[in-house]
Amino acid sequence: MTFEARETEGLRFPFTPRRPGELAPEFGRLRKEEPVARVTFPTGDSAWLVTGYEDNRIVLSDPRFSRAATTLPGAPRLQPIPPDPASMFSMDPPEHTRLRRLVAPAFNNRRMAALRPVIRHEVDLLVAGLAVAGPPADLVSQFARRLPITVICELLGAPAGDRDRIAGWVDILLSLTQFKPPQVAQARQELKRYLAELVAAKRENPADDLYSELIAVRDSGDLLSEEELIVLGATVLTGGFLSTASEIALSFLCLFRHPDQLERLRQQPELLPSAVDELLRYNALTAGGGLIRVATEDVKLGGVTIAAGEAVLPAISSANRDPGVFSDPDRFDLTREDNPHLTFGQGIHYCLGARLARIELELALEGVLRGLPGLRPAVPLDELRAQGGHLVRGLPELPVTW
Repeated sequence: MTFEARETEGLRFPFTPRRPGELAPEFGRLRKEEPVARVTFPTGDSAWLVTGYEDNRIVLSDPRFSRAATTLPGAPRLQPIPPDPASMFSMDPPEHTRLRRLVAPAFNNRRMAALRPVIRHEVDLLVAGLAVAGPPADLVSQFARRLPITVICELLGAPAGDRDRIAGWVDILLSLTQFKPPQVAQARQELKRYLAELVAAKRENPADDLYSELIAVRDSGDLLSEEELIVLGATVLTGGFLSTASEIALSFLCLFRHPDQLERLRQQPELLPSAVDELLRYNALTAGGGLIRVATEDVKLGGVTIAAGEAVLPAISSANRDPGVFSDPDRFDLTREDNPHLTFGQGIHYCLGARLARIELELALEGVLRGLPGLRPAVPLDELRAQGGHLVRGLPELPVTW
């Protein structure tokens, strides 16, 4: 597939939300008036932004919208450097199917059930540390970031002393304009170099972790190349840390903005599972939502023809507010029952860590609300700002007291 530069007068993307965690107003207008609209990225490339629920489902599941094509030379891109072609995120079947089958057992129900008490213990440790230190505290740096980096490093088998370095690399890798392309490329190489060294160490001393299992698979046959093995580690780390950390912080912010719902959750902790899904639906976590795709042939979608070679960006957060699917979609309701949100995607790229993220969010909410009674924001909520220049629109800080 070849790509040609195309002139465009599309809207500048990403849009700027009025408040952290909220959906930018442009999404609602586009969903109603122009559900498949031309936008221009900070890279100068253009794409079709898809804002409606059903159209998002099509983009996420139709094989004519390719992830592998986004790695080809000249392909339109949203982020500073092209995706890594060795990443499972950047593959189509059959390569994607092969790698996903190797990693999926690490995220099955049995493994997640075994992880649950481990995560609860880590939550209790972090909350106890907050209680001992006393208020005020920053819920982002002292809790929301610490929990998922601990969990994902434990799952993969990365040493505890390396967590801060890993978190720093992921922050850079998921930036849009916060870091220059050479800085992003350097972070990718440093993370891959680190993971190559970790693979070598685990070959010498295997343990009960995901990386040791994948190394055994790699060394017993031809199911996995050495590059794929290294990049799989990077995929697990980038997919399992920052998005979960940001979702935890935005969830507390959302509850602070809806004190009646917060009080109800305190009184009825049995509502936690439905609250988690509603928070996942309601919070606008990323600048766009899903992973960019490239059409491999001309496709009719939402009243427009997307030409082969053109990029498509599924705006999942917008789809999660589609009034044709969700009753009173702009209302936050932790008892919402019919909640088929697309936060974890759809189709073959449905997030492998969805169940793990749900467990982490549920236990984080339960542990903090139980361990820090009276938790409330320590600054006016309107003073809070989202992380700028980043794919993940989390909070740099969330000052709290109790």
